[in-house]
Amino acid sequence: MSSICPICRKPTVFEYRPFCSKRCADIDLARWFRGDYKIPGEEKEENTEEE
Repeated sequence: MSSICPICRKPTVFEYRPFCSKRCADIDLARWFRGDYKIPGEEKEENTEEE
């Protein structure tokens, strides 16, 4: 049973699972670095005071 690449929808390649190629894996990594993927939750206030 073959999986589908979440980036380009082609069949995955074992070496790059869950992607089909290094290119698609790098595209996904860039999306994480840019902040395109977010986990829903409440914003946490930052404590700017020094203790």
